[in-house]
Amino acid sequence: MPCFCARRPRLFLFGLALVVAAGGCHGSPERLGTAEIHDATREFTSAASSAAPSAEVRSELSASDRDPDRPDRLDITLHPSAQETNHGAAAARLLQAFGRVATRHRLTQDSSSESREGILFTYRRAGFATHTIHIHFKPVAPPREPAPGAKAGHALLAIILDDLGNDRAAAEAIFALQYPLTISVLPDRPHSVDIAEDAHRRGYQVMLHLPMESVGNARPESRELRPGMPARDVAALVNQFLHAVPDASGVNNHQGSQSTADATLMDELMPVLRDHKLFYIDSRTTAATVAYDAAHRLGVPSAYRNVPFLDDVAEVPAVRKQLQLAWREAREKGEAVAIGHPHPATLKALSEVLPQAKAQGIRLVFASELVH
Repeated sequence: MPCFCARRPRLFLFGLALVVAAGGCHGSPERLGTAEIHDATREFTSAASSAAPSAEVRSELSASDRDPDRPDRLDITLHPSAQETNHGAAAARLLQAFGRVATRHRLTQDSSSESREGILFTYRRAGFATHTIHIHFKPVAPPREPAPGAKAGHALLAIILDDLGNDRAAAEAIFALQYPLTISVLPDRPHSVDIAEDAHRRGYQVMLHLPMESVGNARPESRELRPGMPARDVAALVNQFLHAVPDASGVNNHQGSQSTADATLMDELMPVLRDHKLFYIDSRTTAATVAYDAAHRLGVPSAYRNVPFLDDVAEVPAVRKQLQLAWREAREKGEAVAIGHPHPATLKALSEVLPQAKAQGIRLVFASELVH
């Protein structure tokens, strides 16, 4: 976490007081089972969506009977609004909504950590952690020069599809769409090499989906970039991954909420990418990321995801709605980078929506066309 400030808006303290009070008036509760923890997580997720409709809400059902010390996790990203104080108002609504859920499940809250980037706290029941909740304040994106196409009055949209490498059929379904989509391939998967090579032959842009450590690392990769790695190990691992994903012209992070927030690790990674003449797309899995800033400072052509993920809810109507949002954002900003995954629902929604792109004033481009 970044350095924490003593001064915080009073509305945060008021909201946190409501949460701290939760669960304190019912006697000594028993420990929650895994199913009950997951039920509470779903209630927290629903409460967050209602209290802050424009927020990105991501949940991980990490608790298990085999590992009773692992809590479920929620990450909520509040987007900047016209007035900075609206971050505080939205956070207060979230905290009050969470307090009501916590009261129903007789949860208590540990002391919170607050910074300009967000709030982090943990709920417990009978002394055992049940939920870790991180509310991120998404900063205003740094100013960038628009791409040439945007200057000419065209709204440019790059769509990156992550997590390729396991399923050959998913790759074939993407190829069948016949649109300029960017394919990001995980290394060390059964079909990493052949999907990357085939995509390149067919004229698609290929990226290395670089595994990096996430906060909590609930689903770690067998090999991934982690804070504290020596620079030579960072270079060696990236080189090995590039051999596993041939023809990659760029890189974006797979998971990485822990790694992309580590300035030292990012400063070690970017010269490696620069030496390979690769561009970098920051997937922005955390508001605390420093990856784009490091890439820009160290001379790596770069961009970042600047619209919500397309398929946090992998259902066709939800993906279709996110695509429409990406179009709107692209028109407002002149350009946008969106990220999705090869879920059947995502591919179905793309097949329905992409034919309308040109009529909507959107020109689909590869990710490399939006790096600066």
